[in-house]
Amino acid sequence: MELRKKAAVLLQENARSMPDFTVHDITHVDALWETADLVCGGQVTLNPAEAYVLGCAFVLHDAAMGTAAYGTDLPEALGQKRWRDLVSVEYYRQEGCWPDRDQLSAPPAEIVEACRAAAIRETHADQARRLVDHAWASSTGNDFFLIEEVQLREVYGPLIGDLAASHWWPVDQLAREFRRKWGSLPWQPSEWTIEPLKLACILRLADVTQIDSRRAPSLLFSLRGPQGVSRRHWRFQEHVSRPDLNGDRVTYTSLRPFLPHDAASWWLAYDYLRGIDLELKAVDALLHDLGRDRLAARAVAGVDSPERFAEHFRVQGWRPIDAKIQVSDVPGLVRGLGGEQLYGDRPEVALRELIQNAQDAVLARQALQPGFPDGRIEIRLTEAEGSWCLEIRDNGVGMDEETLIHGLLDFGTSGWSSPAVRNLLPGLAGGGFTPSGRFGIGFFSVFLLGDQVELITRRYDAASRDARRLTFDGPSQRPLLTPVSAQDWVPEGTTVRVTLKKAPNDVRGLFQRTTDERLSQLAQRLVLENAVPIHTWEPTTSTPEILTPFALATGAPGEVFDRLYPPPVQGRRTGEEKQRLQLRDDFIEQSTELLDDRGRRIGLATLGNDLYYAGRGNYSGIVTVNGLLADESIAFAGYIAGKPSRASRDQASLVATQDQMREWMRGQEQRLRSTGHFGDAVQLEQAHTLYGAFNQLSDDIAFAITAQGVLRVAEAVDWVSQRDEVFMAFSLPLAWRSRPPEVYHYLSGQRVQLPENWIFVCGRVAASPLAEVFSLVLHRDADYEFARHHLTLTWQKAWWRMSATLDGLLVRALCEAWSCTPESVLAPVERRNWSDIGRLDDESLGEVPGCLLQRPSATAHM
Repeated sequence: MELRKKAAVLLQENARSMPDFTVHDITHVDALWETADLVCGGQVTLNPAEAYVLGCAFVLHDAAMGTAAYGTDLPEALGQKRWRDLVSVEYYRQEGCWPDRDQLSAPPAEIVEACRAAAIRETHADQARRLVDHAWASSTGNDFFLIEEVQLREVYGPLIGDLAASHWWPVDQLAREFRRKWGSLPWQPSEWTIEPLKLACILRLADVTQIDSRRAPSLLFSLRGPQGVSRRHWRFQEHVSRPDLNGDRVTYTSLRPFLPHDAASWWLAYDYLRGIDLELKAVDALLHDLGRDRLAARAVAGVDSPERFAEHFRVQGWRPIDAKIQVSDVPGLVRGLGGEQLYGDRPEVALRELIQNAQDAVLARQALQPGFPDGRIEIRLTEAEGSWCLEIRDNGVGMDEETLIHGLLDFGTSGWSSPAVRNLLPGLAGGGFTPSGRFGIGFFSVFLLGDQVELITRRYDAASRDARRLTFDGPSQRPLLTPVSAQDWVPEGTTVRVTLKKAPNDVRGLFQRTTDERLSQLAQRLVLENAVPIHTWEPTTSTPEILTPFALATGAPGEVFDRLYPPPVQGRRTGEEKQRLQLRDDFIEQSTELLDDRGRRIGLATLGNDLYYAGRGNYSGIVTVNGLLADESIAFAGYIAGKPSRASRDQASLVATQDQMREWMRGQEQRLRSTGHFGDAVQLEQAHTLYGAFNQLSDDIAFAITAQGVLRVAEAVDWVSQRDEVFMAFSLPLAWRSRPPEVYHYLSGQRVQLPENWIFVCGRVAASPLAEVFSLVLHRDADYEFARHHLTLTWQKAWWRMSATLDGLLVRALCEAWSCTPESVLAPVERRNWSDIGRLDDESLGEVPGCLLQRPSATAHM
């Protein structure tokens, strides 16, 4: 057949561009006749017309499994919109974040390669349909086709193309597309009719069952060296013998046992053959339900359990145990993780998640519909007959049924990263859309607010009749999806309504963490920056308050402060506004930018907690995730961008690297010094943080308290050298405070005068999230790393632990002053079982634990 000869060349060229794929050359096409005979048994016959059409479909179905079949590069063949969407999703999958425009335009090579493979897998079936009519240019400029006979190409070509593409369709689509029988051509015998559904089922099952070692020759595996998942595909297919039919079961066996290093390939074989089993059963059910002749092959033998599968695919040196996580009660999982169990008892988190989803929807529409002028989010709180309802509405991109089912309701996935959702909305990445939320996960936080939830949505480019309503009666019940009544006009976008299970002013209600008990204040507290106007209606007002778009990355310091710490409501607590304005001036004076590697602002803050104390706890530092409140900290004032450290996104780690944080902290120290805000109190509070970041302190920084007052780094060696022993007091019952710097008794609050040779190191651990940036192990003495594994507290282990702390700074000063080593001062303490006790002049204050560190030549005792 001429088609076979030409296709053989094309298939061979495809293999050059995608060497990691298993064999899809002409040998695979030829083997399909063998597997077709297997799945049909003796129950199916083909007339010559059917055999010709099926043979052409065999040849073409995988003819686009390589770049040669596209006639151009893949981005051009797919179109820039679709290619950019593919790159965006793959970048998110590999990097965990969405690419910016530069990264989207010039992605790393490994992402491009992954996208090429994904694009070919996704589009090869559709491209195979186009190959029927594709004209190829010869060296002399003449056009030729894979099917040269014009009449056959024009008559049978569309059907051949549809059949070739159909092996990638859902099974149900076969019945919709191929119900009609084709009559014979005028010059053919009348019995040469064609049953497209029969041919589609044969092609589908012949292709899916053609899995054996011929698809993965050992020599070709060695030459190509496939990696990742492809490597496991090759390895398992290397083991597979030619399938056989026993009764109605297709039986596969392995040619040799799977050794432990091939366990992953064994499990891939198990999962893959279970997929074949599902295909066989689905086609059989389709033919049975339509009253058509059924094929002989209807299932795969031995795939109902790993133990039975191991009888066909032998293992050696290990035992397969199906220990993967199973979720048998999905409604129960959603009930457990869709509300308080995931997000804690913080109902306002649900509002944050819904606002984020709404903003993403509007930004998605703006990406798809450039110039869309009126994006907005509306939030309403209403009360009727004692029942409270919260409504969040956007006029964004909206959803169709497929997006609802495979994006929103697929709990545990992020809808925006789903290739299915991206294919339904092509052009998102090219339009500059980078989602901040994960609407498939965040939506389920709504059950923090109540069980009765209604969602009404209409795609921005769909008619009103296409709107859908989704209603929930709690997270553990299956939702109800219905069309919206024709009498109800539905605007573009999405509306979520939830009946609150608690009134907003109740204990643990929606307003539990607000001071004004107003919806607008809650929205502003949660949304620190927004790209879409947010309109909020209070229960008793007819006009909204509008939270206008604002960007933290470009706002002036005063504007950023006002957004983070807005003024009180006009006419209420106006006395606090004077204090707020003073703190605002302080923030403008003291704050410095935290910049990423590209010089973009990812924070504007001041180190320390002066504002927190001055504002009676109302001015905590804010960690934002995509511009929304994620966490708070007393380690700084202002904001620093973060990334969620757990699914609920109520805790966050910083996006800044250690070097970027050091640069900011260095600038902060300089700014605080130059503005006169780096006094003893701030030094004591920040000494541990600065030491953890830089593994050193400036000589003039205070880090401890003695009988003489604060002790600075430059004074430590001289202070120690004047003493033969130093008692380093531990915490309770003593504690320290910085304003003013003093040691006090923790229980009584009484100020304590330390004895002459006592020292209290002010090693306050940095508050989260700075503590996570600079771990205590970062600067520990590497020479004593071995002591980590000591089962008891040896002096080596004690030194390894303290070497990166201010206690270690003091011990180093001791060693310099006394010309000794850590061993000479710590080993005696170990011999005393770390049980040194100090006593104050006032015996009523009790004993104080600590370490008595003695000059090695000294014999004095406490």
